[in-house]
Amino acid sequence: MARRNRDINLPAPYLKRLWLDPSRVSDREAYPFCLPFLQDDFSLSFERAITIIVGENGTGKSTLLEGIAALAGYDEAGGGKGYAPVDHSWALEKMGGQLSKALRASWLPKITNGWFFRAESFFSVARYLDQVAQEYPMGGAPPDFLSHSHGEGFLRFFTERCQRQGIFIFDEPESALSPSRQIEFLQLLRMMDTSGHCQVIMATHSPMLMAYPNATLLRLTKYGLEPTTVKETDHYKALREFFDDPKGFVEAAIGEG
Repeated sequence: MARRNRDINLPAPYLKRLWLDPSRVSDREAYPFCLPFLQDDFSLSFERAITIIVGENGTGKSTLLEGIAALAGYDEAGGGKGYAPVDHSWALEKMGGQLSKALRASWLPKITNGWFFRAESFFSVARYLDQVAQEYPMGGAPPDFLSHSHGEGFLRFFTERCQRQGIFIFDEPESALSPSRQIEFLQLLRMMDTSGHCQVIMATHSPMLMAYPNATLLRLTKYGLEPTTVKETDHYKALREFFDDPKGFVEAAIGEG
């Protein structure tokens, strides 16, 4: 056990490549394999420590991240290895954990320390951590993530949980962050990047986070994943038009509706 938890003296990324194994897909019509980007030749390589995925709602970004998280041993609702903060028994939503059963991966080496953060389930995970800390105190101050504002709780969680070696998966971390808080999150990303032992895979709608330097930026569409730049994204183009003429932009958008 001690050997397994010891830091590995190799730089990130640790997950080098993943791909879909068509022989493991039992039903092409069922979710998540009905998503257009999940063709038989789907694959994704990781060449840098930080990979950022952008795309419109419904393209499958969260599904892909949930599949990667399950592949790494994390609960698809969020958390770290061995955590099960959310009861799925009565869940009606369809999640992407099933995707992991049809994925194959190349690791060097395989590291399953880290965390999967989903904005949608943050409070369930935070409540679980706070409760466990009170029931099984380990000394020192308990986490107490929920006594802070939404954004402050997010940042405190990131700061406390994302400094160790591991693979960290973020699904829309900007959800509760103001622009100034997003800058703080960028600073945290920089620390994780320069440490050399953190791999980050993130989906975001925030152009500010997309612009993190030295990251691989990929756009997910129904045709698959392709490299892109911040200025080529629809997110940036829409915001540029808004900032050029906020009133005119909104009036035109309302009129189009």
